[in-house]
Amino acid sequence: MANIHLKKQWALSEGEATPEAVYRNRRAFLKTMGVATIGTAGLAYGWEAQARSRSDLERIIRGSRPLGAARNSTYKVDRPITNELVAARYNNFYEFSTAKDDVWELVEKFKTSPWKLEVSGLVEKPQTFDVDDLIKKMPLQERVYRFRCVEAWSMVVPWTGFPLKALLDRVRPLSSAKFVRFTTFFDPEVAPRQRKRLAFWTREPWPYTEGLRMDEAMNELTLLTVGMYGHVLPKQHGAPLRLITPWKYGYKSIKSIVKIELTDKQPATFWNTLAPSEYGFLSNVNPKVPHPRWSQARERVIGTRERQPTLLYNGYAQQVAGMYPKG
Repeated sequence: MANIHLKKQWALSEGEATPEAVYRNRRAFLKTMGVATIGTAGLAYGWEAQARSRSDLERIIRGSRPLGAARNSTYKVDRPITNELVAARYNNFYEFSTAKDDVWELVEKFKTSPWKLEVSGLVEKPQTFDVDDLIKKMPLQERVYRFRCVEAWSMVVPWTGFPLKALLDRVRPLSSAKFVRFTTFFDPEVAPRQRKRLAFWTREPWPYTEGLRMDEAMNELTLLTVGMYGHVLPKQHGAPLRLITPWKYGYKSIKSIVKIELTDKQPATFWNTLAPSEYGFLSNVNPKVPHPRWSQARERVIGTRERQPTLLYNGYAQQVAGMYPKG
């Protein structure tokens, strides 16, 4: 009887986890780049985390402040919304972990209020915003979007936020601005992975940065997100402010943004700096363009056992295909 394992009601099934081949390939890459993989202590922590009760996560969710933004029915998805508890405990946040199921616990000491956002660079009116004040002034709405990870899993999430364009219009971009550079927080005291001090040729380029072209930044789909499932954004999902670009792979959706800078040069980005042959600057979802080590033709829907064909631009071709005339 001692060897019988009773699965917790909230635990992810094997069909919901990242496929072993993808997981091992991803970890192999991280190891070759000097990134530590999970050892015995990490596995033990993972087992301990799985033993935590479902009520812990439910309590955190219930304690989140509701936002009350109306849903924009223009953005519809042809599959069910992912269960909130699944989404709350299955995500990437590399500042804290290379795993997915422990982030929600590791962010406990991460302070997301007060929070300042600097918007600068090639703009007429550079400004630094208090994010709480900014949220009160922006046209919040809820949008249901597909979310597609480069590791070939997907979700459907109701995000609350405002178009990035609405913010950029406030600072008045100059005609010379061609790109937007995003930078996340840097605080090694609370972010374990930012404490890594590796050899200079393998060092992770903290803080995490991402970038968009100006036409992408001004696209109607590009959302600065402050909430999900009707309440404020959880810490593990990038509180208090993250980017969502639903036609791109998830790592483009930078979390916990502290700085937005408009520039005339293509900015360096985290994963493109580490492995430019594997993680391009554009990173548009495309079933016909495989990752060098796995196919992108199909995806697993997290929270179910479904496997579905990957859609070009993650199903948003109507809104974005015109920006990429060569496909």
